[in-house]
Amino acid sequence: MLEEKVSHYKILEKLGGGGMGVVYKAEDTKLDRFVALKFLPKHLSDDEEAKQRFIAEAKAASALDHPNIGTIHEINETYDGRMYIVMTFYDGETLKKHISNNQLSLNETLEIATQIAEGLAKAHENGIVHRDIKPANVMLTMHGVAKIVDFGLAKTVNMDVRKAHTTIRTTAYMSPEQIRSASVDNRADIWSFGVMLYEMLTGQLPFRGVYEQAIIYSILNEEPQPPDELHEEIPQGLQKIVTKALAKVPDDRYQTAIEILSDLKNK
Repeated sequence: MLEEKVSHYKILEKLGGGGMGVVYKAEDTKLDRFVALKFLPKHLSDDEEAKQRFIAEAKAASALDHPNIGTIHEINETYDGRMYIVMTFYDGETLKKHISNNQLSLNETLEIATQIAEGLAKAHENGIVHRDIKPANVMLTMHGVAKIVDFGLAKTVNMDVRKAHTTIRTTAYMSPEQIRSASVDNRADIWSFGVMLYEMLTGQLPFRGVYEQAIIYSILNEEPQPPDELHEEIPQGLQKIVTKALAKVPDDRYQTAIEILSDLKNK
C-alpha cells in the first residue's frame, strides 16, 4: 500500500496492525498534516459483522472529546470497499515501548497513570468500555501527554458483549470475567489499568506464564507478588491502588475510574 493515495491521504508508512485493523501514517494533502489511517483488514471487508464492529469503533471513539483519548476525524470507504478511520497522528512512542526502554520513576508512573485514568473516566461516562487496555494502546506524545488509542473492541455497555472476539485481546491484561466470557463492564478496564500500573511500577507483569494457559490460570487463581517486594521504594498508597484494581471479583474492585483518580491524587 506504500505510495498509494486514498482519497486525499497519501500513504507514507505502515505503523502497525492488529486483529481489527492495519494502521498507516499518511499525509492529509488538503490540510497539510500527518494523520493515521486504520484500515479494516481486506479479508474482513466482506464480513458484515466485522464491518459493523469497525463502524461502532469509529462512532464510539469520535464521541470522546478528551485530551487523553486519541482523536477520530473521519470514517470512510475506499472505492473497492475497504473501510478506514482517519485519526490524529501522534509523534511519540507507545507506553509498551517506553516501559521496555526505561525504568519509570514514581513521579512519571503517577503522571501517566493519572492521565490514563482521566481518559478512561471520560469513556466510561459515555457508556463505552475499551476492552483492550494495554501499554500498546497508549501513546505517549513528545510533550508527555498520554493518549488512549485503538478502541478496536469498544462497544457501548448495552451491546451484546459476548459477541466480542477474545482472540484479538492480549491475555496478560484480560480480566477474569473476560477470560470466562462473562458479562463485562467498565470494571474490566479498571482491571487492565491495574495490570498496567503494576507493570509501570515494577517492570514486570503481575500474572505471568510461559504459555497462554499458564497466564490464564494465574489470572484466575493466583495473587500477584506485592510490588514493594520487587521495588521497596513503592509507597503503600500506590500498592493499595494496584491491589484494589486487581481484585478478582469485580464488586471488590474500584467501581469507577473516578474513584481511582481520587486515590491517585490523594495517595
